[in-house]
Amino acid sequence: MFGAPEPVKRHAKLPFMATWRSDPLTGDPVVVVAARQDRPNLPSDACPFCPGGREAPDPYRVRWFPNRWPALPDDRCEVILYSPEHEASLGSIGAEGAEAVVELWAERTEALGSRQDVAYVLPFENRGPEVGATIDHPHGQIYAYPEVPPVARRELETAAAGGCGLCRDEEAELVVVDRGDWVVACPPAPGWPYQLLIRPREHVADIPGVADDATSRRGLGAALSESVRRLDALFGAPMPYMLWVHQRPTEAADPLAPAAHVHVHIAPAWRAPAVVRYVAAAELGGGVMFNPVDPARAADELRRALT
Repeated sequence: MFGAPEPVKRHAKLPFMATWRSDPLTGDPVVVVAARQDRPNLPSDACPFCPGGREAPDPYRVRWFPNRWPALPDDRCEVILYSPEHEASLGSIGAEGAEAVVELWAERTEALGSRQDVAYVLPFENRGPEVGATIDHPHGQIYAYPEVPPVARRELETAAAGGCGLCRDEEAELVVVDRGDWVVACPPAPGWPYQLLIRPREHVADIPGVADDATSRRGLGAALSESVRRLDALFGAPMPYMLWVHQRPTEAADPLAPAAHVHVHIAPAWRAPAVVRYVAAAELGGGVMFNPVDPARAADELRRALT
């Protein structure tokens, strides 16, 4: 639908090498990608994502291309451009612009998920230098994993064992936006201040399933755009955040696939205007998050942010 990108020229001095390892203490996977240590942090000339730039030589509305500095081998990492406008964001492009991003997520999920060596497709975005984004142009990424990542698998296992938690209504005080078919809420036990969870009321498994229905596709686009606008309005500045989509494993035979209920997490990086929310030693070492903002208070502030 959106056209194939030009072939990527690999860096001649940095052949891609990655090793998928397992932590002997936890069993968690770790990918060691030594070549990424030397990747450029900032473009040396004009923005490569603007029309006419290195990664976008032609006009576009949304666009994808393979990441030149991938974290996983075999063309498993892609960049998704949200808009040709350098100063735009998921919030400013509005419901229609975000809907086009959802369509592209769906297209790439289907393409990557059809591979025999891909078990899970994860669309995500890191916005702002506080969370490691090196180019301001609005964009996200997609990683195609050879196995279901641990966090996504734990969610699926919990749903399979105890019933889908996303098919239950949230407490009214936690709901930020209710569009009928899509709900934006602060989760009851958020690890991040002002964290948001976006989910469809219907038990839809993945982004392609959302994109197949025009109403659902528009609903997600509107929910994404409004969520970012509310975060920006509440803090009076572009909120740095991490966003990721959890969806169905791409292997139809995966026994956890029926438990999948597609949803979007948005984890803001600030706990107050320009005050970074750090993950500290006790949280990393203990695996228990400590959130200084009550989710009901966060939801109330976000509900009032655009009034």
